[in-house]
Amino acid sequence: MSSAKQPDEDEKLRRFYDDVRRERQQPHRNYRDRALSILPHVCAVCSREFEGKKLRELTVHHKDHNHDNNPPDGSNWELLCIYCHDELHERGADAQWYAEPAPIDKKTSKGFKPFEGLDKLLARKRSEK
Repeated sequence: MSSAKQPDEDEKLRRFYDDVRRERQQPHRNYRDRALSILPHVCAVCSREFEGKKLRELTVHHKDHNHDNNPPDGSNWELLCIYCHDELHERGADAQWYAEPAPIDKKTSKGFKPFEGLDKLLARKRSEK
């Protein structure tokens, strides 16, 4: 009897996931379409202009990083090309790892000379040959 219920439950689950996917895609299309109708088709970072098929390279960036904050006037959006958008989010991802500046030992970092003693090391290498 459990095998008879299985296909029905699988179908319900599949329909549920299909509905979730549709719901998630719909708001994205809505605010993207609104952003493209409100804002100039220019990347806010690199100032490249986009038109025609190239318009798909523009993405909607949420300034406050809250994808649920979609005011009708578009005040939380800016259009960025895919390259600048990726760069912006990569900088954000990197910054989270460096939230606190590394402690600096003032005794060792002040007057640090990275090549100090290199001439002695090179001279020793040459004499070994």
